[in-house]
Amino acid sequence: MGACGRYNFVVIGSAKTFGQRLIAWYDRSRRDLPWRVDRTADPTVLPDPYHVFVSEAMLQQTQVATVVSYFHRFIERFPTLRSLAEADEQDVLRLWQGLGYYSRARNLRAAALRVMSDFDGELPRTVVELLTLPGVGRYTAGAISSIAFGNRSPIVDGNVARVVCRIDKIMADPRERTTAELLWARAEQILPHERLGDFNSALMELGATVCIPRLPQCLICPVNAHCEAFAAGVAQQIPPPKVAKLSPLEKRWTFIVRAGDRFLVEQRPATGRWASLWQFVTMPADDGDAAARLQKAIGLPVSAMRAMGEVTHALTHRRYEFTVFTCEVHQSDVPSRTWVTLAELDCLPLSRPQLKVAQMAHSLQVDITPI
Repeated sequence: MGACGRYNFVVIGSAKTFGQRLIAWYDRSRRDLPWRVDRTADPTVLPDPYHVFVSEAMLQQTQVATVVSYFHRFIERFPTLRSLAEADEQDVLRLWQGLGYYSRARNLRAAALRVMSDFDGELPRTVVELLTLPGVGRYTAGAISSIAFGNRSPIVDGNVARVVCRIDKIMADPRERTTAELLWARAEQILPHERLGDFNSALMELGATVCIPRLPQCLICPVNAHCEAFAAGVAQQIPPPKVAKLSPLEKRWTFIVRAGDRFLVEQRPATGRWASLWQFVTMPADDGDAAARLQKAIGLPVSAMRAMGEVTHALTHRRYEFTVFTCEVHQSDVPSRTWVTLAELDCLPLSRPQLKVAQMAHSLQVDITPI
């Protein structure tokens, strides 16, 4: 596809040969991942659809190396769709802790509930049906349908987009809507007639391990003979680099409020960023007096206030800076907040920045005398 909107088979050659070479490479070189099965001996064997579903949810915005250990723990705790549907949301969030993008965990559980109620406990097979599940978009539906059920369903994620752009020498930004639609059309066009799930997995594997964003390993690529960008010597220029934008910075105060061996925590609202997770008392920072703001918020006088340091955290479109204070109070009821020990705190789901604050709280343990 030398130019947007047309297909060019001069370089890519036979789509069948392309697919055969790609799958042969995948059989030799694919990573051993817990949600995959070896189909070289028996091509009819398909992976557990539930395992594919969980892995695809975890792999959104997260590296494979990080996901593997989380996947093992998650499947051990929730081995079936039914067990996930019956789980308490806080338990699911706690097990997801550290992966980030917690809406994925809530959607995964909500989808399990929908499967139990609307599909008799069986994960739907078609893209159309899968798209009715919470949190399942076009890519995830295609991945589950093709990998778990062998259906002819194209996929385009970041890795696939990069591979196809280079194969067809698409110089346009794959994030643009018109280019994205072109990539979906092309991904469907090059699907083989068999081993559809393996083909889609191979495209993703190629993008993750060989056709990487910087310094693509074109000389060892199994399909370099089909690649227009390689033939033209422009693979490193595709896709064009994303223009970096400085994300806005939001400053917060976080207070490790302790009374003897107990700490004051609060649960975030059920919607919005870090929904339903727990945190130490946190509020927007300003130029005022932190101790006075805290006292007004919790309705208790505080003492021994001191700064412990800062925690920074970057999301896709926003940066956070948490200035962390510690202080002491005489324990009393605080509306909308809860006192917990460090052992109890370790059982609550926390966001990544709050996990760092919790580590600071653990460092205070040597100074605590229960009251």
